[in-house]
Amino acid sequence: MIYVKEAFDTNWVAPLGKNVDMLEKEVASYVNRKHAAALISGTAAIHLGLKWLGIKEGDFVFCSSLTFSGSCNSIMYEKAIPIFIDSEYQSWNMDVKALEKAFNWAKKQNKMPKAVITVNLYGQSCDYDRIKAVCDKYDAPILEDAAESLGSKYKGIHTGTFGELSALSFNGNKIITTSGGGMLLSDDEKAIKKVKFWATQARDNYPYYHHTELGYNYRLSNVSAGIGRGQLTVLDERVKQKKAIYHRYKEAFADIDDIEMMPVPEWSAPNYWLTTLTLKETSKVKPMDIIDNLAENNVEARPIWKPMHTQPYYEKYPFFTTKESGSVAEDIFNRGLCLPSDTKMTTEEQDYVIGLVKELF
Repeated sequence: MIYVKEAFDTNWVAPLGKNVDMLEKEVASYVNRKHAAALISGTAAIHLGLKWLGIKEGDFVFCSSLTFSGSCNSIMYEKAIPIFIDSEYQSWNMDVKALEKAFNWAKKQNKMPKAVITVNLYGQSCDYDRIKAVCDKYDAPILEDAAESLGSKYKGIHTGTFGELSALSFNGNKIITTSGGGMLLSDDEKAIKKVKFWATQARDNYPYYHHTELGYNYRLSNVSAGIGRGQLTVLDERVKQKKAIYHRYKEAFADIDDIEMMPVPEWSAPNYWLTTLTLKETSKVKPMDIIDNLAENNVEARPIWKPMHTQPYYEKYPFFTTKESGSVAEDIFNRGLCLPSDTKMTTEEQDYVIGLVKELF
């Protein structure tokens, strides 16, 4: 808490300040990016990332469907058109074949996407070599939604480095937090400088408040950044703890044929933000049976994110899958759940959860 105390001791508690500057430098250094802008949320980061990429009304933006709404809401802020892409079973992330299918469709529409938002779901990296190859083929920039994946790696390289711009989240439920906050990362200094300008009410360099562009109140406070700096020092330890939690569950459920843990491809080193699993379609026990049984014993578990293309607000927009009926995203949602995965869990508490799950089988 030394950084937070310093903010109060210097009476520098508003947006901007030493902690904000240092958090940007420290996170950028950690993931090996050159520049960063600390913002109030991951959604704000995606929004300003899209704005920098020139997204305007009516433009197409491709986005993973199996994700939290923050990944795609910003598309609507700029009045663009979301095009949703299905997942693949190997990582639960964007299906490269479905992505290629969407590009072919867009080409026939004579209207190619202005950006592709990839999502590193539950802390697991997309298969970026293959995705980047397709996006490069069609000259479409990637905005990487790494909100859930700080500390994860793809083929030994940190996530948050694979998009032209990459967004992080420091929301209270993430692996490290600023209580509420986010960050946009890029190697393009000009992009981050412009994003900081927009995020600070687009105030021009005048002795009075002068605005030639629309701005946003998106900058992180010095106090919140102080929390983030303290949290960053324990990030690697938390990744180890999250991994241990995942493997403890995996070992405990190894003798239950109906339970399948979220797969980890050989190219992925996730941060195991949440331990997730699916139940086989033939299982007599359903996800809500587990969720309800845990809730009755004062333990919270949650369903997998409901795919965006099935949400009432978004269901009218195009969706691309390689399946003849249904989708991979819907299948994972219907059969999946997230188990308690907090690093504050004791071994005894996790054993209690394991027991409550096992008794249903």
